[in-house]
Amino acid sequence: MRARRTALSATALLLLLASPALAACTSVSSSQDQAAPAAVGTNPLQNPDGTKPGLGPISSPEDRKAARDLIAKVTTAESGGKAGYDRDQFGPPWTDNVDGVPLGHNDCGTRDDLLARDGKSLEHKDGSTCVVTGMTIYDPYTGKTVQWNKQQANKIQIDHVMALSYDWQMGAAKWDKAKRVQIANDPLNLIPADGSQNASKGDSGPAEWLPANEAVRCSYVVRFAQVSLKYQLPVTAADKKVMLAQCA
Repeated sequence: MRARRTALSATALLLLLASPALAACTSVSSSQDQAAPAAVGTNPLQNPDGTKPGLGPISSPEDRKAARDLIAKVTTAESGGKAGYDRDQFGPPWTDNVDGVPLGHNDCGTRDDLLARDGKSLEHKDGSTCVVTGMTIYDPYTGKTVQWNKQQANKIQIDHVMALSYDWQMGAAKWDKAKRVQIANDPLNLIPADGSQNASKGDSGPAEWLPANEAVRCSYVVRFAQVSLKYQLPVTAADKKVMLAQCA
């Protein structure tokens, strides 16, 4: 009987010791689940100025309705064509010398601002607090996490959500130079993303191109609408139709 009581006591002790461990495992799992949405980026409805990181999914029925309501405010027009378009019309690439947009005049170029906004575990050029030379980044257009360094610069490119040529065709041709420099460097209009995705997009609107990652297509067109509304640029009727469909 004495041996049996000893065995039972040992078993009870093991269960008591295991319980906190089990509770801790449950707590960690729950914490990771809660952190997951932030890890893949910010819901654009909660990021109206583009300063928060990434591009997260829009999934709830309430948010998808809010997304459609936002897109509904976008006006439509025919494209004015590409005549006269040149990248130089939008100022030097990634200039910090830009007024009226977040992160302008902060002594860092726009590209590095965006990499720092969305990247994790940043590495910088020796002696610089701006120039990003390495990082881990979640690419919303493919849904993949990428290890990036300066030697693979084209692996992650900065996408203009409303491409500059598209802006030109829809009205930016009539703007002054300062406003064109704004839209070219506004974090609301910029997303670090997979280079091949950016190349395949070109200057297409949503009717012709959407991210490969279907989970962010509604988010992508919301961002497109946010830029359109901020700069009072219309989109084509075909683009607006597709934009509304992504958040149905």
